[in-house]
Amino acid sequence: MLQDYHDREWGVPVHDDRLLFEFLVLEGAQAGLSWMTILRKRDAYRSAFKAFDPAVVASFRDATVNRLLTSSAIVRNRRKIESAIRNARVVQAIATEQGSFDRYVWSFVGGAPRRNAWKAMGDLPAETAESRALSKDLIARGANFVGPTICYAFMQATGLVNDHLVGCFRYREVSATRTRA
Repeated sequence: MLQDYHDREWGVPVHDDRLLFEFLVLEGAQAGLSWMTILRKRDAYRSAFKAFDPAVVASFRDATVNRLLTSSAIVRNRRKIESAIRNARVVQAIATEQGSFDRYVWSFVGGAPRRNAWKAMGDLPAETAESRALSKDLIARGANFVGPTICYAFMQATGLVNDHLVGCFRYREVSATRTRA
């Protein structure tokens, strides 16, 4: 599952607000857990969070939170579930203000993927100036579970940065990829 995710999805530039929101939620849900745990629960997250439609998730109330807390199909953490709802409202506000959430997040890398040239896994940073700026701005807007490390993982997953190692077959493929919706 991890190999398939790496080989097909990780690092491919995303320009779809729902998919960007999905990754924001999933990266926050992953905090303190393995990515494999989240990948195994991804389909359940898509169902529980209504295909990651920010408008629908933003309307969730306490009864929905309480129902989600009973589902072992997702991570049953009140703070993470409430964060998804809060962040949906932030994403909506950003999209209204800037025309799209896509336009907003891509502005932190100048509108084009940052192409790094890491040779070894140990070279990859946990955060960057861009992820710190994104985190700071999201937090100022009311988002949570969006620290600089989570934001960098989000940026890697959604192709804002190409952090495939230069020796990885995906490095050149992802560099040549235009978008993923």
